[in-house]
Amino acid sequence: MSTEQNKTLVRRYWEEVWNQGNLAVVDELIAADFDGHPAPSDADFGRGPAGQKQLVGLYRGAFPDMRMTINDMAADGDRVVLRWTARGTNTGEMMGMPATGQPATVTGIVINRLAAGKIVEGWTNFDALGMMQQLGAIPAPPA
Repeated sequence: MSTEQNKTLVRRYWEEVWNQGNLAVVDELIAADFDGHPAPSDADFGRGPAGQKQLVGLYRGAFPDMRMTINDMAADGDRVVLRWTARGTNTGEMMGMPATGQPATVTGIVINRLAAGKIVEGWTNFDALGMMQQLGAIPAPPA
């Protein structure tokens, strides 16, 4: 696939799966042996589409109004890099933490590797500390 086709596929994943919650699309866009290389602060739900469905379900359950915005996208060969911002209100339980009702804005970067028309690997880094501070789970530093 061309770099533009790879970018289109990744954009579709973020829009349809993360923003619309259409988990059926995961099977179409994520490889059976997908390795997510989760951020150290994130749960590891294992490989493949099932793990990605659990991850998306965790965050969409905790932030039902979540909206992911792609701020920047670049592609080189089989890699697509995104800089993103997520906004939402924590109205659902998250990893044992009860809902806080607080809004949060989180930024992150993900690198996806694609092969044969599917996402086969992903590396994510996001501001989990900032998210937890906004939710009141961890004290924020003094202003």
